[in-house]
Amino acid sequence: MSAEAAIQTFDRQQEALLFDLLAFLRFETISAQSEHATDMRACAAWICGQLDAADIEARMVDTDGHPLVVADSGPVPGNAAAPTLLFYGHYDVQPVGDLALWHSPPFEPTIRDGAIFARGSADDKGQLMTHLAAMRCWRQTGSPLPVRVKFIIEGEEEIGSRNLPLYLRNHAAELACDYLVISDTSKLDAQTPALAYATRGLVYKEIILTGPNRDLHSGQYGGAVANPANVLAAILNSLRDHQGRVTIPGFYDDVVPLTPEERQRLGTHGLSDADLVAKTGCPSPSGETGYTTAERCTARPTLDVNGLCAGYTGEGAATVIPTTATAKLSMRLVGNQNPDAISLAFDEAVRQVCPPTVKLTIRNHSHCAAYLAPTDSPGMRAAAQALADSFGRPPVLTREGGTLPILPLFKEVLGADSLMLGFSVPDCNLHSPNEFFHVADFVAGTRCILRFIERLGHM
Repeated sequence: MSAEAAIQTFDRQQEALLFDLLAFLRFETISAQSEHATDMRACAAWICGQLDAADIEARMVDTDGHPLVVADSGPVPGNAAAPTLLFYGHYDVQPVGDLALWHSPPFEPTIRDGAIFARGSADDKGQLMTHLAAMRCWRQTGSPLPVRVKFIIEGEEEIGSRNLPLYLRNHAAELACDYLVISDTSKLDAQTPALAYATRGLVYKEIILTGPNRDLHSGQYGGAVANPANVLAAILNSLRDHQGRVTIPGFYDDVVPLTPEERQRLGTHGLSDADLVAKTGCPSPSGETGYTTAERCTARPTLDVNGLCAGYTGEGAATVIPTTATAKLSMRLVGNQNPDAISLAFDEAVRQVCPPTVKLTIRNHSHCAAYLAPTDSPGMRAAAQALADSFGRPPVLTREGGTLPILPLFKEVLGADSLMLGFSVPDCNLHSPNEFFHVADFVAGTRCILRFIERLGHM
């Protein structure tokens, strides 16, 4: 079997490929900081070299921001019906934060206790390297790939994928595929692989209330003018009831209910009440009545206040009626909820309860649909078997509580479902000091990709 031959090649070359991963991690690809523009281009060129070494034609594509890397292995010889996989990843990383909190320099990758410590080791360079290593090892077997392989690798994921949508829409035919493959999620735990099939969407809003033209003395004017802070508190209180349900009319109309199988799976493998308390330090769980902690965190829509600002918040006391009060809110959405419709419904609900004694401004920030993939497709079956063969136990189907805007984007433009094969552990310090990726997961992840492309190619 070609996959096993490629795995043997990988096993022989593990040390060299690990060395390449360490080189990858040395590029200081912080997309949010303009002083790293040269590092970004150098890293994109390095990725092109990795793909060229696998005989996959790659090119660097300039954008208004950081470059994309696009590659295509070409059709499978003698098999026009072979499926096409589009591998997505990103080479940019988060800022490093306080260097004093790192146990080793973030761009000098260090292996300790079987883990690679470096910024981007898990998000996403280490996981992306499993794709690159798999392609190189397969080519060295001398056998053609059983599937057509394409790549699109961006350098702006950590700043919102600013230029990816335009390129995707303008090059949809070039990027056409049967499945999108992403390794930018995590396993269930250190021992158990996971196969995510759903992410939540997002609508992010800002409410600004303006009252008097300056902060007023509460003894002189209190009771005679509307206090924007009081009004804001009343508006926010009106958006949820005492059972934790969002009160916006129509908010739940299009929610796809959980199946009994999903509820059972979340009950077995999802976050428990005890885990929640231990991880967060909260006194006890809270949320929508009738649902478990695991269901609330991943499969139910939410409305949360993310920030509040009003009046005097400095040391001591200042008896003022503030001129303005603001709140920032996020709504996490689930399958079939339309973010545009939810956004409009939110605006109307706020207007209905806001009195004319203050001026109301509502600002829109980001919004994105939820993503929900079928769990019984050939791609999901092939991915599940490859994960089981490579990690020694079957994967657990999971739902992600966060948002991946690229998933509904690729679905909309290409009509392709995404296969989320994540290889990092959940507590790998993503976006934090001392981010790490286990060497064993790099090994198992690369083997998984090799087995997956063979299994899908022969379905």
